Amino acid sequence: MIIVRSEDIANTARHVSGPGWDSKRMIVKGDGMGYSVHETRILEGTESHMQYKNHLETNYCIAGEGEVVDVATGETFQIRPGTIYALDQHDQHILRATNGDLRLVCVFNPPVTGMETHNADGGYDPPAD
Repeated sequence: MIIVRSEDIANTARHVSGPGWDSKRMIVKGDGMGYSVHETRILEGTESHMQYKNHLETNYCIAGEGEVVDVATGETFQIRPGTIYALDQHDQHILRATNGDLRLVCVFNPPVTGMETHNADGGYDPPAD
């Protein structure tokens, strides 16, 4: 059984950040689960352009409000607590936090090691074996 507490990851190598966001990597590749789980905060008023070309991602909003834009279609979807969105086609997207910090529980497949940060495409490099 794996037990991880957010407070125990704070300010460690598994607590990574970038412009307008920070993420605690709760379950990582080394845990052997086949996916990773992150507690992510997007700061109010920020906008992130992302595309995970090497990963699939599902996000569940637990606090704050925002929107995600599908760059290919221009569609904008409102995000609020209780909303889940999945980037099942390696979707290029824009994520905005509009009312409070957006707090998300994120699941990645394949799992991340825990220390990745966004590359120039707004995603993560291919996983190393």
